[in-house]
Amino acid sequence: MKLLVMSGGRHPYEESTPILEGFLEGAGHDVTIMEDASILADAEGMNTYDALVFNTRRENLPDFGDWELAASEKEGLKSYIRGGKGFVCIHIACCVPSGWAEFGEVTGGGWVTGTSYHPPYGEMAVNVSNAGHAGAAGVSDFVTSDELYMNTTFQEEGNDVFLTGDAEGGTWPWGPDRAPTFMPGGTYPLGWTRSYGDGKVFVLLLGHDGRSFETPEFQQIVLNGVAWAGAAN
Repeated sequence: MKLLVMSGGRHPYEESTPILEGFLEGAGHDVTIMEDASILADAEGMNTYDALVFNTRRENLPDFGDWELAASEKEGLKSYIRGGKGFVCIHIACCVPSGWAEFGEVTGGGWVTGTSYHPPYGEMAVNVSNAGHAGAAGVSDFVTSDELYMNTTFQEEGNDVFLTGDAEGGTWPWGPDRAPTFMPGGTYPLGWTRSYGDGKVFVLLLGHDGRSFETPEFQQIVLNGVAWAGAAN
């Protein structure tokens, strides 16, 4: 498949994107990496790609530059997916920017700055909750080093979950002031699929850094996502 990978923003993408590019190309895909999002507004250019992969944080954050998508780029992204193309969204790439709540309708949920949180980065167990799902092909329960996202804008309706993580309740430092914050235990969605118009959306909340991207099961899930999302309807 011909894939466009959007990278860049406030996360260690200098670590993760080269690994992503490597295993996608190793699987035979034609991969283009970009940080400039202006192509999203170019319908003709976008239509040459089978799927769009977001490994990027497109949110305007203080002291980290302007990564927010322009209005024409937002419309282009929605039109691309609605028209029947694939969208694979990794980790905080699913962050719902303030002022663009509709992005949450595309992804079916994601991180919200100031609302969402996670326990400290570290070793965590990941459960395959639906072994028959295309996203879980060739994958069973595994352990990785990553972040377990909590209190996201996950939408029950329309999301087909295949991957979850369990957490015990606990209190950890959080936020700019590192205040003690209680994070409730429970089972949290980590991977799901949904439709947006005629397009396919594949969400994977794992993938914080290079170490996370090196986990073999993580790589297989991303490859599954590309195969599923990029296939013609």
